[in-house]
Amino acid sequence: MTTGGQQDTSSAATPRPDPVRRRSNRGVVLVCLGALLTMGAATWAAVPLYRLFCQVTGFGGTPMRADKAPDRVLDRTVTVRFDAHVTRGMPWSFQPVQRTMEVKLGESVLAFYKAENTSDAPVKGTATFNVSPDNAGAFFSKIECFCFTEQTLAPGESIDMPVSFFVDPSILDDRDARAIKEITLSYTFYPVEGAKAEAPAAGASAEEAQQGG
Repeated sequence: MTTGGQQDTSSAATPRPDPVRRRSNRGVVLVCLGALLTMGAATWAAVPLYRLFCQVTGFGGTPMRADKAPDRVLDRTVTVRFDAHVTRGMPWSFQPVQRTMEVKLGESVLAFYKAENTSDAPVKGTATFNVSPDNAGAFFSKIECFCFTEQTLAPGESIDMPVSFFVDPSILDDRDARAIKEITLSYTFYPVEGAKAEAPAAGASAEEAQQGG
Protein backbone atom coordinates (compact mmCIF):
# COMPACT_ATOMS: atom_id res chain seq x y z
CA MET A 1 0.00 0.00 0.00
CA THR A 2 2.86 2.27 0.83
CA THR A 3 4.35 1.65 -2.56
CA GLY A 4 1.02 2.23 -4.22
CA GLY A 5 0.57 5.43 -2.23
CA GLN A 6 4.00 6.69 -3.24
CA GLN A 7 3.18 5.98 -6.85
CA ASP A 8 -0.12 7.86 -6.55
CA THR A 9 1.62 10.83 -4.91
CA SER A 10 4.29 10.96 -7.64
CA SER A 11 1.64 10.77 -10.32
CA ALA A 12 -0.35 13.59 -8.74
CA ALA A 13 2.73 15.80 -8.45
CA THR A 14 3.67 15.52 -12.13
CA PRO A 15 2.75 18.87 -13.83
CA ARG A 16 0.58 18.69 -16.89
CA PRO A 17 0.94 21.08 -19.87
CA ASP A 18 -1.32 24.07 -19.53
CA PRO A 19 -2.87 24.82 -22.95
CA VAL A 20 -3.70 28.39 -21.89
CA ARG A 21 -0.07 29.08 -20.93
CA ARG A 22 1.19 27.56 -24.18
CA ARG A 23 -1.08 29.84 -26.18
CA SER A 24 0.10 32.79 -24.10
CA ASN A 25 3.76 31.95 -24.79
CA ARG A 26 3.10 31.76 -28.52
CA GLY A 27 1.44 35.14 -28.34
CA VAL A 28 4.48 36.65 -26.62
CA VAL A 29 6.78 35.21 -29.31
CA LEU A 30 4.60 36.63 -32.09
CA VAL A 31 4.54 40.04 -30.42
CA CYS A 32 8.34 40.03 -30.10
CA LEU A 33 8.77 39.04 -33.75
CA GLY A 34 6.38 41.78 -34.81
CA ALA A 35 8.31 44.33 -32.73
CA LEU A 36 11.61 43.25 -34.33
CA LEU A 37 10.16 43.57 -37.84
CA THR A 38 8.75 47.00 -37.02
CA MET A 39 12.11 48.15 -35.63
CA GLY A 40 13.87 46.90 -38.77
CA ALA A 41 11.47 48.76 -41.04
CA ALA A 42 11.82 51.91 -38.97
CA THR A 43 15.62 51.72 -39.17
CA TRP A 44 15.49 51.29 -42.96
CA ALA A 45 13.23 54.34 -43.32
CA ALA A 46 15.03 56.46 -40.73
CA VAL A 47 17.69 57.96 -43.04
CA PRO A 48 15.41 59.31 -45.80
CA LEU A 49 12.81 60.45 -43.26
CA TYR A 50 15.48 62.22 -41.21
CA ARG A 51 16.84 63.91 -44.33
CA LEU A 52 13.33 65.04 -45.32
CA PHE A 53 12.72 66.33 -41.79
CA CYS A 54 15.97 68.33 -41.90
CA GLN A 55 15.12 69.85 -45.29
CA VAL A 56 11.69 70.92 -44.06
CA THR A 57 12.84 72.34 -40.73
CA GLY A 58 16.47 73.35 -41.36
CA PHE A 59 17.50 71.15 -38.43
CA GLY A 60 21.21 70.45 -38.04
CA GLY A 61 22.22 73.10 -40.56
CA THR A 62 20.37 71.44 -43.45
CA PRO A 63 19.26 74.10 -45.97
CA MET A 64 15.56 74.49 -46.63
CA ARG A 65 13.95 73.94 -50.05
CA ALA A 66 11.77 76.63 -51.66
CA ASP A 67 9.89 77.17 -54.91
CA LYS A 68 10.88 80.83 -55.26
CA ALA A 69 12.63 83.69 -53.50
CA PRO A 70 10.69 86.03 -51.20
CA ASP A 71 9.15 89.24 -52.53
CA ARG A 72 11.29 91.57 -50.47
CA VAL A 73 15.05 92.15 -50.76
CA LEU A 74 16.87 94.01 -47.98
CA ASP A 75 20.07 96.02 -48.16
CA ARG A 76 21.49 93.95 -45.31
CA THR A 77 24.06 91.45 -46.61
CA VAL A 78 25.75 88.29 -45.42
CA THR A 79 28.91 86.66 -46.71
CA VAL A 80 28.34 83.18 -48.12
CA ARG A 81 31.38 80.92 -48.32
CA PHE A 82 31.46 77.79 -50.48
CA ASP A 83 33.12 74.54 -49.46
CA ALA A 84 33.55 71.23 -51.32
CA HIS A 85 34.69 67.70 -50.43
CA VAL A 86 34.67 64.19 -51.88
CA THR A 87 34.69 60.97 -49.88
CA ARG A 88 37.45 58.37 -50.08
CA GLY A 89 37.03 56.29 -53.22
CA MET A 90 35.27 59.04 -55.18
CA PRO A 91 37.46 59.66 -58.26
CA TRP A 92 36.32 63.23 -58.83
CA SER A 93 37.88 66.61 -58.37
CA PHE A 94 35.26 68.93 -56.92
CA GLN A 95 35.52 72.59 -55.95
CA PRO A 96 33.48 75.80 -55.90
CA VAL A 97 33.88 78.15 -58.87
CA GLN A 98 33.62 81.12 -56.49
CA ARG A 99 34.92 81.06 -52.92
CA THR A 100 32.70 83.78 -51.44
CA MET A 101 29.74 85.97 -52.37
CA GLU A 102 28.11 88.97 -50.72
CA VAL A 103 24.40 88.23 -50.71
CA LYS A 104 21.51 90.54 -49.86
CA LEU A 105 18.81 89.09 -47.65
CA GLY A 106 15.95 87.86 -49.86
CA GLU A 107 18.03 88.05 -53.05
CA SER A 108 17.98 85.04 -55.39
CA VAL A 109 21.60 84.13 -56.15
CA LEU A 110 23.19 81.66 -58.58
CA ALA A 111 26.50 79.98 -57.71
CA PHE A 112 28.46 77.17 -59.35
CA TYR A 113 30.54 74.16 -58.37
CA LYS A 114 32.91 72.42 -60.78
CA ALA A 115 33.27 68.63 -60.90
CA GLU A 116 35.55 66.45 -63.02
CA ASN A 117 35.72 62.68 -63.32
CA THR A 118 39.42 61.85 -63.14
CA SER A 119 38.95 58.10 -63.65
CA ASP A 120 38.76 56.01 -66.82
CA ALA A 121 35.18 54.85 -66.20
CA PRO A 122 31.78 56.52 -65.83
CA VAL A 123 31.00 57.42 -62.21
CA LYS A 124 27.64 58.23 -60.66
CA GLY A 125 27.66 60.37 -57.53
CA THR A 126 25.34 62.15 -55.14
CA ALA A 127 25.99 65.02 -52.78
CA THR A 128 25.14 65.67 -49.16
CA PHE A 129 25.01 69.26 -47.97
CA ASN A 130 24.70 71.51 -44.97
CA VAL A 131 25.31 75.07 -43.87
CA SER A 132 27.07 76.45 -40.83
CA PRO A 133 26.45 77.79 -38.32
CA ASP A 134 23.62 75.33 -37.70
CA ASN A 135 21.06 77.97 -36.76
CA ALA A 136 21.40 79.48 -40.25
CA GLY A 137 19.90 76.33 -41.81
CA ALA A 138 16.31 77.44 -41.20
CA PHE A 139 16.92 80.64 -43.20
CA PHE A 140 19.11 79.35 -46.05
CA SER A 141 16.86 78.08 -48.85
CA LYS A 142 17.65 76.40 -52.17
CA ILE A 143 15.44 76.81 -55.22
CA GLU A 144 17.44 74.61 -57.59
CA CYS A 145 20.49 72.47 -56.90
CA PHE A 146 22.62 69.75 -58.49
CA CYS A 147 22.36 67.99 -55.13
CA PHE A 148 18.67 67.24 -55.67
CA THR A 149 19.53 64.48 -58.17
CA GLU A 150 22.33 61.99 -58.80
CA GLN A 151 25.06 63.08 -61.21
CA THR A 152 26.85 60.89 -63.77
CA LEU A 153 30.15 61.92 -65.34
CA ALA A 154 31.89 60.14 -68.22
CA PRO A 155 35.65 59.49 -68.02
CA GLY A 156 37.46 62.84 -68.07
CA GLU A 157 34.21 64.80 -68.22
CA SER A 158 34.08 68.18 -66.47
CA ILE A 159 30.93 70.20 -65.76
CA ASP A 160 29.81 73.31 -63.89
CA MET A 161 26.88 72.55 -61.60
CA PRO A 162 24.56 75.38 -60.46
CA VAL A 163 22.86 76.04 -57.16
CA SER A 164 20.20 78.75 -56.80
CA PHE A 165 19.55 79.98 -53.27
CA PHE A 166 18.58 82.87 -51.02
CA VAL A 167 18.90 83.86 -47.37
CA ASP A 168 15.47 84.56 -45.93
CA PRO A 169 15.01 88.11 -44.54
CA SER A 170 13.17 86.58 -41.57
CA ILE A 171 16.60 85.73 -40.20
CA LEU A 172 16.53 89.23 -38.68
CA ASP A 173 13.50 88.22 -36.61
CA ASP A 174 15.39 85.42 -34.89
CA ARG A 175 17.10 86.49 -31.68
CA ASP A 176 20.05 84.12 -32.14
CA ALA A 177 20.43 84.11 -35.94
CA ARG A 178 20.11 87.85 -36.58
CA ALA A 179 23.76 88.39 -35.63
CA ILE A 180 25.09 85.97 -38.28
CA LYS A 181 27.42 87.73 -40.70
CA GLU A 182 28.84 84.72 -42.53
CA ILE A 183 27.33 81.42 -43.72
CA THR A 184 29.26 78.47 -45.17
CA LEU A 185 27.56 76.22 -47.73
CA SER A 186 29.28 72.84 -47.85
CA TYR A 187 28.87 69.83 -50.16
CA THR A 188 30.34 66.35 -50.03
CA PHE A 189 30.14 64.08 -53.08
CA TYR A 190 30.26 60.30 -52.69
CA PRO A 191 29.78 57.44 -55.18
CA VAL A 192 26.37 55.80 -55.52
CA GLU A 193 27.02 52.27 -54.26
CA GLY A 194 25.69 49.42 -56.38
CA ALA A 195 24.77 51.70 -59.28
CA LYS A 196 26.22 51.03 -62.71
CA ALA A 197 26.91 54.38 -64.28
CA GLU A 198 26.25 54.77 -67.97
CA ALA A 199 28.29 57.16 -70.05
CA PRO A 200 26.30 60.04 -71.61
CA ALA A 201 26.03 60.24 -75.40
CA ALA A 202 29.28 61.32 -77.00
CA GLY A 203 27.82 64.52 -78.47
CA ALA A 204 26.21 65.59 -75.20
CA SER A 205 29.37 64.80 -73.26
CA ALA A 206 31.53 66.92 -75.52
CA GLU A 207 29.08 69.83 -75.35
CA GLU A 208 28.89 69.68 -71.56
CA ALA A 209 32.67 69.45 -71.30
CA GLN A 210 33.02 72.62 -73.39
CA GLN A 211 30.48 74.41 -71.18
CA GLY A 212 32.22 73.19 -68.04
CA GLY A 213 35.70 74.09 -69.31
